[in-house]
Amino acid sequence: MAPSEPHSLAQLPDEMFSIIKAAGNGLAPRLGRLSLPGRNVIETPHYLAITSRGVVPHVTQDTYVRDTNISGVYVGLEDFIERGPAQVPPIYKFNPPDGASPLRCFIALPENSLLVLGARRTPPVAAPSANPNRTDSIAVCTAVGFKTLRAVDYANAVEHLQPDIVVGLGDVPHGRSLGSKRIEKATDRTIQWMSDHVQSRREEVKEHNAKQAKLFAPLLPVSCLNQQYYIDSLTGELADEVSGLAIYDLISVGDLPEALQHLPRLDLTAPQTPHEVLQRIALGMDILTLPFVTAATDAGIALSFTFPARTASVTNGSHTEVLPLGTDMWPAHHAIDVSPLAEGCDCYSCTNHHRAYLQHLLAVKEMLAWVLLQIHNHSVIDRFFQAIRQSIKDTTFVEDAEAFRNTYDSAMPESTGLGPRIRGYQFKSEGRGESKKNKAPFGRLHEVKEKLPDSALPNADAGADVLEEHGFAEKQQ
Repeated sequence: MAPSEPHSLAQLPDEMFSIIKAAGNGLAPRLGRLSLPGRNVIETPHYLAITSRGVVPHVTQDTYVRDTNISGVYVGLEDFIERGPAQVPPIYKFNPPDGASPLRCFIALPENSLLVLGARRTPPVAAPSANPNRTDSIAVCTAVGFKTLRAVDYANAVEHLQPDIVVGLGDVPHGRSLGSKRIEKATDRTIQWMSDHVQSRREEVKEHNAKQAKLFAPLLPVSCLNQQYYIDSLTGELADEVSGLAIYDLISVGDLPEALQHLPRLDLTAPQTPHEVLQRIALGMDILTLPFVTAATDAGIALSFTFPARTASVTNGSHTEVLPLGTDMWPAHHAIDVSPLAEGCDCYSCTNHHRAYLQHLLAVKEMLAWVLLQIHNHSVIDRFFQAIRQSIKDTTFVEDAEAFRNTYDSAMPESTGLGPRIRGYQFKSEGRGESKKNKAPFGRLHEVKEKLPDSALPNADAGADVLEEHGFAEKQQ
């Protein structure tokens, strides 16, 4: 699928987001178009690639442009502020010429790619109970541990960094549920933070007429009824500044008021499988972030599902065997397989390499293996969403989604290999004395020698018989 070309200002519609077709009112799949000057026009439903420190894992920016069709990325501010607040983070000091976006230039993101910035990564690491959100700040996970990020600092930072879309700060307690008293507190905080952010944006425009990002309002992970005062502010005094909604829990769209139905919905609920993606699209989600794509790549799995399902599930007697969502590329039987990673795939990886080569790269821990897998897996997701949009257009989405659920396994395949080194923030620490999540594939020679028992090493003056006995030589007869 060829990437969308950026449109000129004259070609863009009056509104940033327009709904082209909806299967029904309220919770229903819908087609839309997200258009921003100079960026890819994104047909929705679609997805944003998740980044780590500003780049898609395993993919350099030249590979991103040349070998993928990724239309936009999601970036977490917590990736860049480990020096704050004691020291000014380098990204805050960066001021490129000609008024260009400091964040876009800092991470070398292509000009036509949509750039969405939020406070936290997706999925975020849950903050420990000793470091929760506070009245004027939230807890963020940086490269050196959890720190507090003040709401006023976040508002100033995101406006300076000039992304295309910024997700407003909300009192979202990731990893914890909200009790009745906590809901009231979270509602008050989020209203205050959003109101202050909007006020600062209005003052900035009045003083400097500065270009501003589109602001997406976060919805708390509770029903709209339970955050009614906040919903009232979004449909009232904040309505002119809010361009979209950020969803952290599906419960918050169940009773979404009609006054907010027209806004684009950014799904940050972190679906773990394509089945969960279809569930969210059925509820009217427009833009999604998909952690399972990079998770599959890290695990050495080549995604292989199609939508609608092209191959029927296998019936074995009275038992129906569903098809896997991907192929584990670690097993040795791939070493003599010269077929592409997935049948019918035309991505760079599948048209230039085969399974045997990829299995070899994985076996020797060569990082090119994960580069090729990441290119392939994003290509599968591109075709997946393209087919979803066509299905909605043809009014067959419900039937196609049901067939997909019946054809494919509900979980991703288990990996049999050891992936790349896990970044420290990827897993929550469970306590002291933990071993490394992924050990290094090679060790230092002197460390290995120290672990060998003395009896395993022959003396320096040992004869041929002793050397042969210890496996260090073989005598010639």
